[in-house]
Amino acid sequence: MKMIRLLMAGAWACIVTVGASLAISYWTESRAALPPKQEYAEGLVYEKTKVINVPMIAEGSVQGYIVAQLVFTADAKVLRQLPVPPEAFVVDEAFRTIYGDQRLDFKNLARYDLAQFAQTLRERVNKRLQAAVLQDVLVQDFNYVSKDQLRR
Repeated sequence: MKMIRLLMAGAWACIVTVGASLAISYWTESRAALPPKQEYAEGLVYEKTKVINVPMIAEGSVQGYIVAQLVFTADAKVLRQLPVPPEAFVVDEAFRTIYGDQRLDFKNLARYDLAQFAQTLRERVNKRLQAAVLQDVLVQDFNYVSKDQLRR
């Protein structure tokens, strides 16, 4: 009889431990799956985009990549009213602009007009969002990495 009680207590302890572990893992996973809600202060908000890599194709093959990271400022009040965050639009327009710009000499980036690039991005993103969301677009990083440099 004592042996049965001891086995039942052990089984109960195992069941409680497994149940608690599953409950905690489910709870932490469900919290991690939800994107954090962004609360914006009043005034201008400063946000960085993810680093983008744009392939540069010449002579029928990829010669390297333009690596860029942008920063944009936007009115916090307008951002709260948007149904989607503007970062995806900024990154998409930057990729399209860099990839499709025939004037871009990727081997000599010093001649590229970054002011015009930033202004074009701001105008296109605001047009796509159908609101004057972006106040300014800043270029934090804009480099060319050749295919040979990647192999090292």
